[in-house]
Amino acid sequence: MDDDIDFGYLFGLLLDNKWLIIGTALFALVLGVIYGWSATPIYKGDTLLQIEKKSSGVPGLSELNQIFEQEPSASAEIEILRSRMVLGDVIKQLKMDILVSPDRAPYIGSFVAPDPAPAFLPRPLFAGYRDSETFVTVTSFTVPEHLLGGAFTLREEKGMPALFLGEDLVATAPANEALESEDGAIRLVLNEWEFGKEPLTITKVSNVVAINRLRSAMNIKEVGKTGMLSLELTGPNKERIKKTLDAISEAYLLQNVERRSAEAENSLEFLGKQLPKIKNKLTGYEEKLNAYRLQSESVDLSMETQSVLQQSVAIEAKINELKAKEGEIATRFTKEHPMYQSLLRQKASLADQKAKLDSQIKELPETQQEILRLMRDVEVTQQIYVGLLNKVQELRILKAGTVGSVRIIDKALVQPSPIKPKKALVAIIAALIGSMGAAGLVLLRALLNKGIESPDKLEEQGVSVYATVPLSQKQLKVNKLLILKQRRVRKAKSELAPIPLLAEDDPTDLAIEALRSLRTSLHFAMMDADNKILMITGPSPEVGKSFVSANLGAVLAQTGQRVLVIDADMRKGHLHRYFQAASQPGLSAYLSGQSTKEDIIQSSFVDRLDFIPRGKAPPNPSELLMHERFKTLMDSLSDDYDLILVDTPPILAVTDAAIVGQLAGSSLLVTRFGLNSIKEVDAALTRFAQNKVEIKGAILNCMERRATNEYGYYAYEYSSNSD
Repeated sequence: MDDDIDFGYLFGLLLDNKWLIIGTALFALVLGVIYGWSATPIYKGDTLLQIEKKSSGVPGLSELNQIFEQEPSASAEIEILRSRMVLGDVIKQLKMDILVSPDRAPYIGSFVAPDPAPAFLPRPLFAGYRDSETFVTVTSFTVPEHLLGGAFTLREEKGMPALFLGEDLVATAPANEALESEDGAIRLVLNEWEFGKEPLTITKVSNVVAINRLRSAMNIKEVGKTGMLSLELTGPNKERIKKTLDAISEAYLLQNVERRSAEAENSLEFLGKQLPKIKNKLTGYEEKLNAYRLQSESVDLSMETQSVLQQSVAIEAKINELKAKEGEIATRFTKEHPMYQSLLRQKASLADQKAKLDSQIKELPETQQEILRLMRDVEVTQQIYVGLLNKVQELRILKAGTVGSVRIIDKALVQPSPIKPKKALVAIIAALIGSMGAAGLVLLRALLNKGIESPDKLEEQGVSVYATVPLSQKQLKVNKLLILKQRRVRKAKSELAPIPLLAEDDPTDLAIEALRSLRTSLHFAMMDADNKILMITGPSPEVGKSFVSANLGAVLAQTGQRVLVIDADMRKGHLHRYFQAASQPGLSAYLSGQSTKEDIIQSSFVDRLDFIPRGKAPPNPSELLMHERFKTLMDSLSDDYDLILVDTPPILAVTDAAIVGQLAGSSLLVTRFGLNSIKEVDAALTRFAQNKVEIKGAILNCMERRATNEYGYYAYEYSSNSD
C-alpha cells in the first residue's frame, strides 16, 4: 500500500546523510561542552526538621489533652515554611530585597566579565557586592513604591558615593553619611564601600517579589511518613545558601515557639478570669454553711451521709472540670466533631450519676440534706479553686520553658560538588539533540523533496526507462573546475572553456558504460522507427541533455556508424563546447538562409562523428524550426548518416521540442535524479501527447549512489585489468 512506511528507505536516508548527522552531533557536543564549562555551577544545601506530636487542648489540662493529641500535619507545616510570615522575616533579616550587581551590558558584558551568580541568590553577599576591585555593603535602602524594581546606579563621584536614576543624580554624600534625595523619599545607607572601575546597579524589589524568588529556589518535602521535613535550597553560592537555610529554620522554629507560648498565655488569661469568680463562690458557700451550723447548733453527719457527700463532691468536680474544658474546645470544634461528642457523652454519664445521688439525698432527713448540700458546695468549689491555682502555676512554668514542637535535626549543609550543570550529561544530551535534529532535518527534506530517486518511480507511471546513468564523479569535478575558472577569468559566454568529452577522456567511467547499455537498447528500439532521427529532450533545464547527446553520439560512432549530433537549442545550447569548437556558423544560420548545409556541419575529434552547433542566438527560434528548411535539412541529413541525434530545449520551458519531435522517428526524455518530480514528467508527457509526439522512454541521469537505492552499475562495477 502507498500509505505503508518504508523503514528500510528511512534508514537508508539516514545512512546517506550520516556525515551530516555525525557532524551536527559533534558540533552540538562541542557546544554542550562549552556550555558545561562556562555555565555558573549550582549547588544544593539542605536541612532536616522534625515536627513532634502536638496537642490541640489547653496546656496544663493533661487529661483531656491526651484525648485530643494529634499527629503533626506535614502539608500544613510545609505551607507554614513557605508562608510570607516565615519567609518575610528571612527576607527582612538578610536584606534579600536589596540586589546589587555590576552595571554591564546584557549578555556581552556578562560574557566578558561573568557575573558570579544569576537570578536568585544573585551575589555572594546579602545586600552587597564584592569582586577583586569592588566591595560594597548596604545597611538600608528605601524607595517609593512606584520605584520598586527600578535600577539605580551607584558609582564614585569626586571621591564620594553617588546614586543615579538613569542619568539623573539622586543623591551624593561623604563617607559614613546616608545618601538621601531632597524630598527624603529615597534613602541609601552604605556600611562599607570601595568602588572599582565598574559602576554598580542597585535595586530594591518588593517583599512579594523577593519572597517569590526565594520560594522558587526552595523545595520542601516530607521524608516518608516520619514527620521529618527536608528543606532544600539551590543557588550558585555555598555560603549564601547555608545562611539562607539557617535563617529559614530559625524563623520557622521561632514562630513555632511563639505559637506554643501564645497558647499557654491564652490559657492563663482564661484561668485568670475564672479564679476571682470561683473565689467569690467559695466565700459565699462557706458563709452559708457557717450560718446554717450556728442556726442548727452544730449538726453531725452520719456515715451514710458522709459517703453520699464524698461521691457527690467527686461527681460535681468532674462535671465542673468538663464544663471548663468544653468552653475551650468549643472554640476549636463544632458539636458534630467526634471529640466534642465524646466530651458530651462523659457529661451525660456524670449527670445520670448525679441524678441517682440526688434521689438518695432526698431520702435523708431534712437537716442532713441541707447540711450535705452546703458542705458539698463548699468542698466542690474549694477543689475547683485549688485545682485552678495549681494549673496557673503549671502554665507559668510551661510558658517560661516553652520549646515548641519543632526540632532542627540537621543544621544546613551545602554539598561540596555542584548539582548542575552535569557536564557529561549536558554534552551527551547536546549530542543527542544535535543528531536527532539533523536526522529530523534529513527526513523533512526527504518529505518535501519530490524528486525522482529511482527508475521504479518512472516505471510506475508507465514510462519505460531505457537507461540509468550514474553520476560521474570525474565529470562533476571537471564541471566545478570549469565554473571556478570561468569566474576567475570572467570570460564572455562565447568564449566559455571547452568541456572534456567523457567518452573519450575516460571511456571506462560508469556513466559511459550506462550509455553503452543505452546504445544496445536503441538498436532494437529504433528498428520500427520511421527514420533515423532521435530527439533527446527533457522536462526542465539542467537535466544533462547535452551531456547525454554528446557522449551517446561518441559511443554510437565507436561502433562504426556515421553519427551526427545537432544542437537544436538555439537559445542556450552549449553542445559545441564538448567538441572544442565554435558555436557559429550553426543551425540558426542555415535556417535563416545565411549558410549552406556544408558550412554548418563540423567534424569532431571522434571518428565518424560530426555535429552542427546552434549558431548565433536568433530572436525567433521556434519559428525557424517550423520553417520548411528545417524539414528539408533533416531529410537530406538522413541520407548521409546512420543516426542523427537532436538535442532540444526543455519542453516545459519552450515549445521547440514539440516541433522537432514531429520530424523525429524516436524521442527520449532525460530526467535528473532528485531534480525532476513525477508531476514534471507527467506534464512533459502530456505536452508531447498534445502535439502528437510519442516519447519512447526515459533516461534517468546523474543517478547517485545511496543506501536508499543500491542500483545498477554502482553495485556491479567491472573494470578491465591494467595489464
